[in-house]
Amino acid sequence: MVEYTPATKSILLKSLGINNAKVRYQLSPDELHDITVEKGQGVTASSGALAVNTGEFTGRSPKDRFIVKDAITQDRVWWGNINIPYESDAFDALYNKVVDYLSEKELFVRDCYACADHNYNLNIRVVNEYPWSNLFVYNMFLRPNEEELENFKPEWTVINAPGFHANPEVDGTRQHNFAILNFSRKIALIGGTGYTGEIKKGIFSALNFILPVFKNTLPMHCSANVGKDGDTAIFFGLSGTGKTTLSADPNRKLIGDDEHGWTNENTVFNFEGGCYAKAINLSRESEPEIFDAIKRGAILENVVMDNDGEVDFSNTSITQNTRVSYPIYHIDNIQTPSIGFNPKNIFFLTADAFGVLPPISKLTPGQAAYHFISGYTAKVAGTEEGVNEPQPSFSACFGAPFMPLHPTKYAEMLSKKMQEAGVNVWLVNTGWTGGPYGVGTRMKLKYTRAMITAAMDGSLEAANKDNYHVHSVFGVQQPRTCPNVPTEVLSPRKTWNNDEAYYKTAYKLAQSFANNFEKFKANASDSILKGAPNTEK
Repeated sequence: MVEYTPATKSILLKSLGINNAKVRYQLSPDELHDITVEKGQGVTASSGALAVNTGEFTGRSPKDRFIVKDAITQDRVWWGNINIPYESDAFDALYNKVVDYLSEKELFVRDCYACADHNYNLNIRVVNEYPWSNLFVYNMFLRPNEEELENFKPEWTVINAPGFHANPEVDGTRQHNFAILNFSRKIALIGGTGYTGEIKKGIFSALNFILPVFKNTLPMHCSANVGKDGDTAIFFGLSGTGKTTLSADPNRKLIGDDEHGWTNENTVFNFEGGCYAKAINLSRESEPEIFDAIKRGAILENVVMDNDGEVDFSNTSITQNTRVSYPIYHIDNIQTPSIGFNPKNIFFLTADAFGVLPPISKLTPGQAAYHFISGYTAKVAGTEEGVNEPQPSFSACFGAPFMPLHPTKYAEMLSKKMQEAGVNVWLVNTGWTGGPYGVGTRMKLKYTRAMITAAMDGSLEAANKDNYHVHSVFGVQQPRTCPNVPTEVLSPRKTWNNDEAYYKTAYKLAQSFANNFEKFKANASDSILKGAPNTEK
């Protein structure tokens, strides 16, 4: 056992400009839980989990996310309203203010790493102002063993100071909160917000630059699992499309639920050591793996409890974005280490509230790149205004807020890997059938699971080879039959019983795709452009 004295760690923090801090280094989850409760910053739920309130911010603040514009990033980053530039000098000045603020405080420091494949490890030192933030870091990042800690050299540093407020007029931020990446200094600087997801997504954003630029590895906002024969499946999808639910399969081992890399060696590895799941309407019946992971060591964020510590997961009075974080070992059916080989199937999940996309369809490489860049799902308008019209929602690469490079860079890498590995790509609509939201019904989960199982075991391809129906608007290959799924479900047009209304809505959605893709056209290849839906009636 290596001895770490507070004095030693204070010296290490001095190199960051933090002086005379009382450093609590590498505390156990139990210690961090107890300190949080003692400080009145959290309470223990009946499940044993720690429940905290993250304060003013209960979600990420994408308009307050900056990247320092310097020699490394200037010509590589896709600058705009997602990747907002920040001056190096302004960063240095703000950094100095933050470390002055943290000096002489009790701080919680953790050495950890990202990327389960040791060829791609990124060593990280995280300095937290709050103990529960440090427990989140323990849960979400990979945990070094004693031997690894002995010789640990951090490559990146995360400075997390929720209690520090920036002065926008002086510091060049938009408001008092900020999350800034500096690739030259290898620092993620986060202040003014207690929302822990900023820590996780800060490093994810850094890896989304580092891996493709320097390691020739594709970073992906996806979940992944592996079958008994060693075949890996990858699930892309925006929030609410079923990414976490569908990758949690009792017959397959979970690699991870959110962030992965796909290497030149054709392996898929988890970036993380834990899961950060949405908790709204959570129940043991709907998501048993997640529900049973909520125990001592887990952190519940912004949930509402009664006096006995029982959580009401349907209560969204604090936020719709209630969350739970837990180490991946809280789930039984996991792949250890979190690495898969031989990717065979990729699923793009969309909750199409217009009800026009097939429940499953096969994509050509060009279509796959087009749909990957588009990153489509639909939002259902709030019924309180009496508006039932769905709204298309596009997020490039199914994770635009975290992608520093131009989306076509990631799409080209994905296309190349798909073709080299001979991967099948499927577009899966977990949304509406029989009409749009307000008329049709949500696709039954048991049918979606059956379609995904059939795609993975090869029976879907075997039953439809050379006999797919090509969708007249979207051009995708729609199966005519699927084991354990009623045939009539497979054709969205037939479920409507109104061809005129169906095609009118389908062309309307196709036009939304085309309008969204305008900003990507100049950088897209002919193959990708040919993957677009047909907008001419």
